[in-house]
Formats: sequence, structure tokens, C-alpha cells
Amino acid sequence: MAEKKNNPIALFYRETMGELRKVSWPTRDEALNLTWIVIVVLVGMAIFLGLIDLVGETLLQRALGV
Repeated sequence: MAEKKNNPIALFYRETMGELRKVSWPTRDEALNLTWIVIVVLVGMAIFLGLIDLVGETLLQRALGV
């Protein structure tokens, strides 16, 4: 008899659903706290990089005599 082949799309779907059942999803409060942490770090890094850019620009202008 011929062996029945698994449909790769169906196999992918079954495996994906199995893995999603294993995920430990965060609570709403945890998700909000983590979101605030990401926003604070993002703003902090934006300020830091902006200051580094400003210092670099100033040094370059002085070096070139502009």
C-alpha cells in the first residue's frame, strides 16, 4: 500500500498551535509594565544619541573651521 504523506501546511499549523499552547502569556499588568519600560528606554536612548550627534557635529564644525 502507498504511504499517506503529511501535508506540509497542515503539519506546520499543528506544530505551531502546539508551540503556542506552551507559551506563558503575560498578564495585562505585566504587559503594560513592560511597555512602559520599553518606552522609557526608547526615549532615553533617543536623547543620548541626540546628544552624541550634537557633540559630534560641534566638534566636526570646529575642526573644519565652519
